[in-house]
Amino acid sequence: MNPLLSPTTLPLFDAIRPEHVVPAIETLLAGANQALETVTATDFPAQWESIARELGVATEKLGRAWGAVSHLKSVADNPELRAAYNAALPHVTEFWTRLGADERLFAKYKAIDLQTLNPEQRQAHKNAMRNFVLGGAELTGVARERFAEIQDQLAALSQKFSENTLDATDAFSYYATEAEMLGVPEDVQQTARAAAQAQGKEGYKLTLKMPCYLPVMQFARSSALRATLYRAYITRASDQADTTALQFDNTQNIRDILALRQEEATLLGYPNFGTLSLVPKMASSPDAVVTFLRDLAHKARPFAEKDLDDLRLFAREHLNLADPQPWDWAYVGEKLKEARYAFSEQEVKQYFTFPKVLAGLFKIAETLFDISIHRDQAPTWNANVEFYRIERQTASGSTLVGQFYLDPTARTGKRGGAWMDDVCARWLRPDTQQLQTPVAHLVCNFADGIEVNGVRQPALLSHDDVTTLFHEFGHGLHHMLTQVNEHDVSGISGVEWDAVELPSQFMENFCWEWNVLRHMTAHVETDEPLPRHLFDKMLAARNFQSGLQTLRQIEFSLFDMLLHTAHDPEADFLPLLNEVRAEVAVMQPPEWSRTAHTFSHIFAGGYAAGYYSYKWAEVLSADAYAAFEETAGPDGLPNLQTGTKYRQAILEAGGSRPAMESFKAFRGREPSMEALLRHQGMAP
Repeated sequence: MNPLLSPTTLPLFDAIRPEHVVPAIETLLAGANQALETVTATDFPAQWESIARELGVATEKLGRAWGAVSHLKSVADNPELRAAYNAALPHVTEFWTRLGADERLFAKYKAIDLQTLNPEQRQAHKNAMRNFVLGGAELTGVARERFAEIQDQLAALSQKFSENTLDATDAFSYYATEAEMLGVPEDVQQTARAAAQAQGKEGYKLTLKMPCYLPVMQFARSSALRATLYRAYITRASDQADTTALQFDNTQNIRDILALRQEEATLLGYPNFGTLSLVPKMASSPDAVVTFLRDLAHKARPFAEKDLDDLRLFAREHLNLADPQPWDWAYVGEKLKEARYAFSEQEVKQYFTFPKVLAGLFKIAETLFDISIHRDQAPTWNANVEFYRIERQTASGSTLVGQFYLDPTARTGKRGGAWMDDVCARWLRPDTQQLQTPVAHLVCNFADGIEVNGVRQPALLSHDDVTTLFHEFGHGLHHMLTQVNEHDVSGISGVEWDAVELPSQFMENFCWEWNVLRHMTAHVETDEPLPRHLFDKMLAARNFQSGLQTLRQIEFSLFDMLLHTAHDPEADFLPLLNEVRAEVAVMQPPEWSRTAHTFSHIFAGGYAAGYYSYKWAEVLSADAYAAFEETAGPDGLPNLQTGTKYRQAILEAGGSRPAMESFKAFRGREPSMEALLRHQGMAP
């Protein structure tokens, strides 16, 4: 009766309880261990299909169940689930570490006759051989044992980092007065007032969740209120946090993670973790990444300096702020944008109701990629979660291509940010010879709808929210539209980490196309579409502060790479961050800023020595989108043949070949930075 052991195609999310986790994982680990012993026996054939039928099936079952538990941990965390997850985590980590370093399995893969493999299998085999080496399969004795210990410790530390970040965010609340809330959008005020009432408190309950924090920083007239939230946000999970939250300090976790990563790299024969991290990526070396980032910073800096000068002048002349503080910049920026372009984000937001935006997103995907998207049924973990299916018409009828869960709203117990995860990958299963269709999670943290005069209004999205939704759906399309049948290289699997953002960032471009945007807007009260004159203002403001935003991303990326290459893990990491800021940034934070302490991408995600991937892939995605600009029709609509070519060259190919080959198959050449600079208003 354990739902994690159910043979159902989709996870039984509504039935999974904390007490199911450990027994299910123990059962699945036992099965996976038995499969490992079976395939590594001397008389077991060194054949790809035979190994996949035995070991691949067993590990996929384990991966699916653990994926469901991990997902629930991210979107519906509670003390009981956290305890069950942490109890199982060391055993799961130990198995995957041992599997990746098993010299018997390594030898079996070496013995496979490559002539018996199709191109997809050969790519998967090539990746597997590389991963064995990176997984410590060539280590022996004490080094081998230490490598396994490091993996266990890193898994636990990353989990603790993530927990501290979530707990520090959830622990903060501030009850603001009506006077303090002047300028804050009405929908945010209503949500905050309802949250306070639910706690039996007066006033407005403010939190550090993004749907609350960001509008306050942008619109609240009270500099003191902005300062209160800013300080709480920028010191989360650090030694500078409020004394009631010091138990969430991530300082030692960061130091321990960095030391273990350096030790791991040394054991594998690499000078540092940055070099090790790049082995399966597109970038050739840390020096190449640093050169790329500094070159882009050099190009962006004049634009960033102009952005800052404009902000200072406007603050002084129009807001009576002679010396703006860090918590003032978002407010000053919003006011400058309103003055310069004669519109506000709040005005735009009224036209982007979540249902209308979602319908517009589906429409462009359906038109461009020859698919149809429909509501579907599946057990979920929250009432706001929706489930969909993607189909394609063929000569024999409608064919299921993929399915996905959509979880759009922020709530307590759900980690911040937005992401796509896979539930399962497309796979011609070796045990049944049936084609398994891919399933994905698409997760965002938007504000929920509010009640106005007794009527429930749909959630309103900022334009940034809209681009976030398109971004995550781009990841989802990459995973679900693949036509690759080999599990380890289908969809996003096997794609170089610094290329995996290409399809997601590519989709963001459609949020700036009038012929796309106008079909996914309807004013929340009048149902009128977005007026063309308002869109033109938005378009004029598209690259507002793009110089500052570019330098901000480069600051994160350069800090990440230098942290994993040029930094002594035993030393304090804050001086390095300050050095990077002194080199790159034109806008300096206060001395007590501790952004590294919640930098989950690199300390609790997959972006360690890889955060540069966002800027790297922006070059790819901007150049890819330029193909649509070059072939657009007189009406401005995307060319469907270009859409088909993109789908086939990029999305359908997945990880079955190097990302550069896929890009050149689409564009006919290597990528150029020109389109990115042009799109961001920084062309020479």
